[in-house]
Amino acid sequence: MRVAMVSPLPPARSGIADYTAALAAAMSGLAEVEVVGGREPAGVLRRFDQVVYQLGNNPHHVFVYELALEHPGVVVLHEPNLHHLVAERTIRCGDWDAYLREAEYDGGAAALAHARRVRAGEAAPDYEGVPMLRRLLERARAVIVHSRFAKEQVEAAGFQGAVAVIPHGAWTAQADRMAYRERLGLDERTPLVGVFGFLKPYKRIAVVLRAFRRLRRMEPRVKLLLAGEPHPDLPVSRLVRDLDLLESVRLTGFVPPEDLSGLVAACDIVLNLRYPTVGETSGSLMRALGLGRPAIVSDVGAFRELPDEICLKVPVDDTEEEVLFEYLNLLISRPALARAMGERARAWAERQCSWDRVARRYVAFLERLAQGGEEPHEQEAAPGEIGEVRGEAPPAAEILKWTPSREDSRTYLEAHLDRLERILAMTPPGGPQDRVLEMGAYLQITPLLKTRLGYGEVRGCYFGPQGGKERREAAAEDGERFECEIDLFDASADRFPYPDGYFSTVLCCEVLEHLARDPMHMMAEINRVLREGGHLVVTTPNIASLRAVAAVLQGYHPGLLPAYLRPEVEPKEVRHHREYTPQEVRLLLEDAGFEVMRLETGPYREQPRPELAWVLRLLEAYGMSSELRGEAIYAAGRKKGPVRRRYPEWLYIGPA
Repeated sequence: MRVAMVSPLPPARSGIADYTAALAAAMSGLAEVEVVGGREPAGVLRRFDQVVYQLGNNPHHVFVYELALEHPGVVVLHEPNLHHLVAERTIRCGDWDAYLREAEYDGGAAALAHARRVRAGEAAPDYEGVPMLRRLLERARAVIVHSRFAKEQVEAAGFQGAVAVIPHGAWTAQADRMAYRERLGLDERTPLVGVFGFLKPYKRIAVVLRAFRRLRRMEPRVKLLLAGEPHPDLPVSRLVRDLDLLESVRLTGFVPPEDLSGLVAACDIVLNLRYPTVGETSGSLMRALGLGRPAIVSDVGAFRELPDEICLKVPVDDTEEEVLFEYLNLLISRPALARAMGERARAWAERQCSWDRVARRYVAFLERLAQGGEEPHEQEAAPGEIGEVRGEAPPAAEILKWTPSREDSRTYLEAHLDRLERILAMTPPGGPQDRVLEMGAYLQITPLLKTRLGYGEVRGCYFGPQGGKERREAAAEDGERFECEIDLFDASADRFPYPDGYFSTVLCCEVLEHLARDPMHMMAEINRVLREGGHLVVTTPNIASLRAVAAVLQGYHPGLLPAYLRPEVEPKEVRHHREYTPQEVRLLLEDAGFEVMRLETGPYREQPRPELAWVLRLLEAYGMSSELRGEAIYAAGRKKGPVRRRYPEWLYIGPA
């Protein structure tokens, strides 16, 4: 499917420009996407199967609006109101007659009468009361919005076509918090509250400043960051001066996209208040949630749909300032509570609003439109239910009964029992028609893939000369026997000896860290041999664990197994060549065409060590995440399509 995305692009000072860039990149592996970033003849758009118009309520989107009228397509309303945009292309151009026509067309005689008063200088435009949507909606083939509230607004405006509610994407990549605090001249102990985006009056800046002044009396160290372009109708600098806050408030002006995530990460609390609202979704808020920042929002419009456990909601009545102060004081005085709320926000954003998930929703909707249907119903799963590919964990005795008689083998198995139980617990069960491949198979849990999880065919593979095969057997303590064919090849270089789509599940446990050459070759081959919707389970040591952090800070290598092999050791006992962080494993799965269903960490071969509590305290003192710090990474993915990036820049260097 060929998709044209019509939208301003960075460096345009529009959050929708950043949104479009992120969305187009995520959709690139699912459809053929071309971004149209300026005025083009409408005829150019006819060569696409679908044309998507990203519309915001500001001057940057005038060309998008005009093209959407000339060549109807799918309209994405980032807020169900275009009055400011229409005023820009009429009033700002001196075309009052056109403004009056648009007002009457959208709102009838009452709107026309008010518009005439605006022309006479007797009133301001009725931006909230007259949304200026009718003309666009009459031309649109379909509409995409980010909230149920916005959908209701669109339908109330008379649109009867297909309306898809697709969440706004969230940026979840880590940012260098301490580097940006250093740039701001702040140490790790200084609480920082942030407000981001165009500093318009409806963002309740005056209320924020008054509540912040009260907060300073409770915590004199606290600072406020107002990171956005000032609005001519709001004298922010004068308000800061009049409230005697010059030493505690930083005004940055416009923040370029490359600095936005870093400044958000530098904050301990992010405020995103809106009133009045027309149903807009804030890109800066989604960035804050994705970065795990505790947020305070207004209890109004689309913000009401956010789960209560990921943000605090302030009423827009006469208690607004008092409640905002109490919430700020609560989060500043109880940093552990703030961190917990931020971690819940990050987890929610990853589950519900990842760019990959958003891109799939877009493509599914566009494909159904092409086929004459509407958006398929997709229920939002409750927290903790997304990505549950969990089977029932077998009792330890069931694993140990297959232990070889050699004492060293049983000692190894007992040391790694927790890891093996976790692997089996997160592996989806199969049926007689399903096939499973265990890479690096030692036959420790391989028999249970058949006896416990029910797979009809169990295969194994191991490092060795391509084309080689071994037949291995295991005997249980009760006399039960298991046989498995082990294929030999180099997973980082050889083509796997299986047909396309052959397996339902692949286990790649403690293999990734041993690859010396080309890990994405292995991931691409796993993708190829898995059926559509098949599952991949990956485990690997975590080089961002508490133990690894402690090692670096004390001057040692962070790797779990950085040592070289002695020359007399068999070559097949491959050393660790590269260990990964949880975020890198997420990227690896996504680049390889998988949806990440679960990502967690836990013990590798020993229980958590209480003597590393000092590392936890250090991370917390600097406002850094203490999540995903276990010794081993456990991830599960579902195949969603072909490989998206064969040589991702985070993993490879060299010419493109």
